[in-house]
Amino acid sequence: MVRFAFRATAAAALSLCAFVAQAQAWPSKPVHFVVPFPPGGSVDPLARMLGARLVDSLGQQIIVENKPGASGSIGTAFVAKSPPDGYTYVFVFDMHATNPSLIPNLPYDTLNDLTPVMLVGTAPMAIVTSPAKPYKTFGDVLAAAKAKPEALSIGSVGNGSLGHLAMIVAQQQGGFKVTHVPYKGGGPMMADVMGGQIDLGIASVAALSTNVKGGKLRALALTGEKRSPVMPEVPTLAEQGFPGFSAYAWWGILAPAGTPKPIVDKLHAELVKTLAQPDLRKQLTETLGMDLVVSTPEALQKFVSSEMDRWGKVVRSNNVKAD
Repeated sequence: MVRFAFRATAAAALSLCAFVAQAQAWPSKPVHFVVPFPPGGSVDPLARMLGARLVDSLGQQIIVENKPGASGSIGTAFVAKSPPDGYTYVFVFDMHATNPSLIPNLPYDTLNDLTPVMLVGTAPMAIVTSPAKPYKTFGDVLAAAKAKPEALSIGSVGNGSLGHLAMIVAQQQGGFKVTHVPYKGGGPMMADVMGGQIDLGIASVAALSTNVKGGKLRALALTGEKRSPVMPEVPTLAEQGFPGFSAYAWWGILAPAGTPKPIVDKLHAELVKTLAQPDLRKQLTETLGMDLVVSTPEALQKFVSSEMDRWGKVVRSNNVKAD
C-alpha cells in the first residue's frame, strides 16, 4: 500500500513537472486568436490590439483569424474542437451567453467544452440614430413608436444578440413597439444607421463611440446603470423612465477544454501585464468606453453562467429564434 501511494505521488509529481515544462516552453510556434465575427465591430479590434502587444512578451507571432457566422457560434465551435495545446483561443462577445438558448443543437457545450481565460471588460450599449433623423432624445423615439407601433426600425448585431434582447425588455417595460432588423455584425448595422436605411441601432459604446464622436451618429440613450465617460452627455435609459434598467456588452477569452492550466495561467499573466499598460488602458477605456475587468478564469466562468441564466429566460419567454 505504501509502495502504491509512493508511486501515485511520484506519478502526480512527474505529471505536474511535465505541465510546468510545457508551460515554460509555450509558445514555441504562432498562437491563433479566433474572432467569430466579421471586422468592423468591437471584438475584432480588441483581439488585434492585444495580439499586437503580446507578440513581444510571448516571442511568437499572433495570428488573428475571422471566422464569422451563426451569431459567433461557428468560430467558437472551431476553437472548442481545436487541440487543447494552448495555440488556439476565441474572443467571445456577449452573444456567447445567449447562443445556448437561441441555437438548437449548438455544436459545443458552452460551459464544459471551453476553458475560461479572462473576462476582459464590459461596456454599456448605446441606442443611436442618424443625425439626419428627427429624433433628438429617446423620448422622441418613444413618442413616435407609440404613435405608430412597429413603424420605427432598430438594428442589432443579430437575433438574440444582447442589443436585441435588451430592446425586448425595454419595450415591455416602456409599453412601445419597434421593428427589429438583425445584422451579421456591428459594421454593416452602423453603415445602415448612418445611411438612414434604418431608424435606430443598438450596440456597445465600444463599437459606436468613434462614429458618435465624429458626428456620424447621434446617441440617444445608454443601457448602463450610469453614464459612460466616453458619452457623458448621453443619459441612461434608467434616467429616461426605465428605472433599474441595465444591460452590458462584454468581451471574454476562452480556450479549448483541456488546455493545460499552466499555459492558461501563463497567457492570463501576460494579458494582465498587457492590459496594465497605460496607453492601452486609455485606448480601451477612454476611446472605446470599455470598463476593464481583467478577471480570473474562474470569475469568467461564473459570469458566463449567470449571463446564460438571465438572458436565456428572455429568449425562452419571448420565443426568440436565431438568424
